Amino acid sequence: MPRRPFLPALGLAMGLCLSGQPGHAQSASQWQAAQVAAAQRSEQIMQEANKHKSLLAQYRVMRYPYATNPDPAFHIIFGQYLSWYQTFVGNYPDAAVSFSIKQPALPDDRPSPLGNPDYRARPALDAIPELARNYRAVFLNEAHNIPLTRTLTVQLLGKLRAEGFNYFAAETLYQTDTGLQARGYPVANSGFYTEEPIYAETVRTALKLGFKVVAYEALSAATGDAREAEQARNLYREVFKNDPQARLVVNAGYAHIQESGVYLGGSSMAEHLHKLSGIDPLTVEQTMLYPHPSASDDHPDYAPVMQQLRPSAPIVFVNKQGQPWSLRPGYDVSVFFPPERIKRGRPTWLDLGGSRKPYLVSGERCNHVYPCMVEARYAGEGSDAIPADRLVLDPLPLNPTTSDRISNGLIEPHSLLYLRPGKYRLTYTDADAHQLFANDVTIRDGDAAPSSGLVDPPPAESTTTQGE
Repeated sequence: MPRRPFLPALGLAMGLCLSGQPGHAQSASQWQAAQVAAAQRSEQIMQEANKHKSLLAQYRVMRYPYATNPDPAFHIIFGQYLSWYQTFVGNYPDAAVSFSIKQPALPDDRPSPLGNPDYRARPALDAIPELARNYRAVFLNEAHNIPLTRTLTVQLLGKLRAEGFNYFAAETLYQTDTGLQARGYPVANSGFYTEEPIYAETVRTALKLGFKVVAYEALSAATGDAREAEQARNLYREVFKNDPQARLVVNAGYAHIQESGVYLGGSSMAEHLHKLSGIDPLTVEQTMLYPHPSASDDHPDYAPVMQQLRPSAPIVFVNKQGQPWSLRPGYDVSVFFPPERIKRGRPTWLDLGGSRKPYLVSGERCNHVYPCMVEARYAGEGSDAIPADRLVLDPLPLNPTTSDRISNGLIEPHSLLYLRPGKYRLTYTDADAHQLFANDVTIRDGDAAPSSGLVDPPPAESTTTQGE
């Protein structure tokens, strides 16, 4: 089950955040005290949730305090905690709503490249590996509750491996999982964010491609600059100290990868590593130019680029001299993600650039027991593996409104898993982790969803086992 994420929570929520604004009757110090109290309460709730065996039961514990506590400070802080668990159960749209970081224009933002004749948009999947050729390290960041910002990283790994990169490091992997490399896939005790299937797929892909996967998280209770420095020391010891010719890919959150500027009262992990190794990384920023649930939270440069270029995949801008554009100092290149499309309650970016196919699942397999979690594991992996994809079926949304209860209460739920071609074991379980149904399916290379959302994808080959 998920464990505590080595503590970025309060620092992130109060540092990124959401500085949030105090209520009209609160001073800044009172508002900060309210946030600290909210963080402590959030920790208590998460610890209580983790006493439950099943991930679905944990999520149910997490969601009710958020729905019933109207305190603004609690919503800001606990919204981040809740959003992690929403990604774990595959509820990506609600995760984005629970914790959304507004991206206003800042004084040091660079001018938009749109309309600048020196710059042209390029598919990020093509441009970034080319930019990386002369680098020893590539650092990519992510927003932890927006797995959209992980999808490009998964797809880049094959091309970066072909360029000679041979180490992959990911934030909050646990050093205690000493069997990860040999096993070839993450399990519940492999890390914190690895509980989310796209993050797990990133680690799994790196292992399959032959990367040496490195856990570098701080083992102490350090926060702020001390945590950043400890992470950098761990990376240096595990990679460059032992292998001076190593080429490293790092996946980390937010400004852990920034190359300059103050971060959490000190320096970032990337800056500390540069001081230790002398290596200048290619830093790829992915957390500022993506679609938010409310367009008012988008950076002002986002909509014009989308409206004029209408990209269907992530893009970057590169000038005639081959130099990339970044929104802000401290990063080498910024990624624009295209607008999100939702089909049967799930974002279509789960197809990972077309490498995964939608597979229709129905609540009929849940034997009228809801909520019902559906998980698809690779046939060659154990039952302890983090699934390739998971979702929750329920006639009601996981956060229902009164109108949802009236209109949806009798509808048999359906949704889409996204799976690579291959063989899988599907399981349907209730909140107590009792198996309701299981079957084996084969996703064929030719399987694809039709363009209309009103028609179901073609069925995969399937064999069935009735659950207990």
